[in-house]
Amino acid sequence: MSNKLRAPATPGLPLEDQPQVLIVDDDKSLLAALNLALGRRGFRVCTADGPGEAFELIQREPSIELIVLDVMMPGMDGVTALRLLRNSTSAPVLMLSARDAVVDRLAGFEAGADDYLVKPFDLDELVARLLALRRRARERQPISGEHTYADVSLDDRTWVARRGDRELSLTPTEFRILQILLEAPETVHKRDDLILSVWGPAWADSASGSLEVHIANLRQKLEGEGQPRLIHTVRGIGYVLKE
Repeated sequence: MSNKLRAPATPGLPLEDQPQVLIVDDDKSLLAALNLALGRRGFRVCTADGPGEAFELIQREPSIELIVLDVMMPGMDGVTALRLLRNSTSAPVLMLSARDAVVDRLAGFEAGADDYLVKPFDLDELVARLLALRRRARERQPISGEHTYADVSLDDRTWVARRGDRELSLTPTEFRILQILLEAPETVHKRDDLILSVWGPAWADSASGSLEVHIANLRQKLEGEGQPRLIHTVRGIGYVLKE
């Protein structure tokens, strides 16, 4: 089983500082190479050669912080697998694909991906993107506890968001966007400021087209039962959360 490929802990690096990443790909040679390479970079790696094995690992390994998911796999493709994975994990997901078309990237983001990297890729870029995803996920740790506006509530401590009595299934990126909007409701958030707050300056250019996709997904989840729109577009400027 490919999940037996585990990178050893990096000597001298505290366990809590070693990100645990799950890599899902049907290419066993790539799994072995990434297992070795990321292990040398300080990651704890577990691998799966398909979505079925990935689902089992996520249930058994609650410490998984990051997921690298290939798009093109036999049986169940990565986009379909991601939609199912989102029911059981909120870990940031970076999708790998040989497809670079905008429509393919959008499909990944719409399914709940947090980042998208095209094959062939540079290992340094993969590492940088994974660390950025981990940092963003950790930045959503408690700041002021619970945020509420209208019938929406979000708790930084438990990473639970609700509209009314309905719990929202949000990706880490959607959660962060909603958190920012809730921290200053009825205030216009400039598009560029949102991108910097969510993705950071290193990825501002590459994330430019992703914000609209995540906003659209967030709106869909907030309005899932026909509830009134709360996130409004201010043309040419950004977004505002208001009744």
